[in-house]
Amino acid sequence: MKITADVGRCVGAGQCVLTEPALFDQSEDDGTVIVLVDEPEGVLLDHAREAVRVCPSQAISLSG
Repeated sequence: MKITADVGRCVGAGQCVLTEPALFDQSEDDGTVIVLVDEPEGVLLDHAREAVRVCPSQAISLSG
């Protein structure tokens, strides 16, 4: 599965970073999401699914 982030939709809430800091970070300029690992495996994939679920702007998604 691949993580895709739409920074145009991101509101910089940081829920993804709070859910899994090994997968996500936030831009220092505008707080939008930065994907650190775009193809997570194992437990990180479970955490990515949770991050997608809690994202208030639905800016991140999983595909594949």
